[in-house]
Amino acid sequence: MSLVDFVHGVVTGSRGRRMALTAVGFTLFSVIVIALVLGALWFDAWLGLGPLVPASAGLIVGLPVFGLGVLLVSWCFLIFRSARGTPVPFNPPRELVVRGPYLLTRNPMLTGLLASLVGAGFVLRSPTLVFGVVPIMVVGAYIELKLVEEPELRRRFGDQYVDYSRHVPMFAPRLPRRRAASSD
Repeated sequence: MSLVDFVHGVVTGSRGRRMALTAVGFTLFSVIVIALVLGALWFDAWLGLGPLVPASAGLIVGLPVFGLGVLLVSWCFLIFRSARGTPVPFNPPRELVVRGPYLLTRNPMLTGLLASLVGAGFVLRSPTLVFGVVPIMVVGAYIELKLVEEPELRRRFGDQYVDYSRHVPMFAPRLPRRRAASSD
């Protein structure tokens, strides 16, 4: 059984199994994120790395980025709750969510989390968090999304998800294209 088969079986299976694995998944994810932040701070100290920026600059840059990331994650969470799902991939909404920030990017919750970590990295003045942990998380998330989450979504939602993924980018919204000047 592949990981995609396992996740699909949980997502489409019994409510009890979804709820149990949601709790495990949320706890595990939270512990990993906290461990990565603390590990980055430890790594900075172990390598003797100086602060990323002066304290005041860390607050000026970091707090707004952190706050925007938290707001984006919270907005996504509320959308998932209104669709009777959770952010944990074992218990997602039963419908394909294509409203709010999901009109601009397929993974705004992850984008918000990464922004929060960058903001925290500036507040904590951690070069390892900003330039080590966050890029590694981007690569890890990309691999997990491509190998597990997106194949499961294609299986569950078919052409609706394929069309959505064709038109909506994975992480960052597309910038509007400028129209070429008319040559009249």
